[in-house]
Amino acid sequence: MSFTITVEPSGRSFETEPGERILQAGIRQGIGLPYSCQDGTCGSCKVRKLSGTVVHGPHQQKALSDAEEAEGYILTCCGVAQSDVVIESRQVTHAGAFPVRKMPARVALLEPLAADVMRLQLQLPANNDLQYHAGQYLEFVLRDGSRRSYSMASAPHRLMESGAPMLDLHLRHMPGGKFTDHVFGAMKEKEILRIEGPYGSFYLQAEAPNPIILLASGTGFAPIKAMLEHMQFMGITRETVFYWGARRPHDLYMDAWVRGKLAQMPHLSYVPVISDALPEDQWQGRSGLVHRAVLQDFPDLSAHQVYACGTPAMVDAARRDFVQQAGLPDYEFFADAFTSEADKVAG
Repeated sequence: MSFTITVEPSGRSFETEPGERILQAGIRQGIGLPYSCQDGTCGSCKVRKLSGTVVHGPHQQKALSDAEEAEGYILTCCGVAQSDVVIESRQVTHAGAFPVRKMPARVALLEPLAADVMRLQLQLPANNDLQYHAGQYLEFVLRDGSRRSYSMASAPHRLMESGAPMLDLHLRHMPGGKFTDHVFGAMKEKEILRIEGPYGSFYLQAEAPNPIILLASGTGFAPIKAMLEHMQFMGITRETVFYWGARRPHDLYMDAWVRGKLAQMPHLSYVPVISDALPEDQWQGRSGLVHRAVLQDFPDLSAHQVYACGTPAMVDAARRDFVQQAGLPDYEFFADAFTSEADKVAG
């Protein structure tokens, strides 16, 4: 039996098939609910249930605790409706969201950006019809059917910049990782990969007037880079501060690129933050946790929008502290938590 899911305050609705997860039904019908990992790990898809019955598949307590579930919150990525359901989510996209496409992609370039970060440029088929928002991600479909997710690091307008359709990704090497061991070891240019996308609700809400905080840790910079390119291309001049956190200075692997944008985008400010500098680094800048640097500079975030991308620990801490300590409206926090396979099996 199918059930109707209604999203408030937009009033949009969609149908779920028997046993179908709410998020998957929404994606299938072009209803853009917030999400990131799709497997009960990160909590990005957590919304309040206003009415109806939902049962959950396996998920981590950090994504949805028993107390939150008792208060009426659900994870749409692993929640299955048992009746008509009404949920509350302000982050629902307009009708006609970009469709998910499957296609082959050829490795056009492998460029080390740091000892453990690779720029992977993909050439798409000439007749591809991929559309995406700056900030979204794609999935590699591996030969055994497993998947790996990576954000596009180039803005949509750059897709045809070189004449052939090209996308950039930034991949961090996870030693022992099935995919990244191959990328950093045996992968060669012209290799064919299978991709699927776009996915994710992490992209700029361009119609809003709020000043923007961009927050990244590590390769969480990739979708932020795409957003910055998009903002420049579209002439978006909202006041924007970009905080990039890393363990040591050399981990800010495109620091010079960001600094180059400052001269081109007068509304943009940049605050690099290092957590574990060594004496030989001679680091003179900000230190500590990157989200704490934001709170030091902006104790009142009630009129801002925040876009955060990086480790689940950073994203979770930023969401909690920005909302509880700085008054950021929860619906103005947009996030993409990079979950590795190790994160997914962690308790």
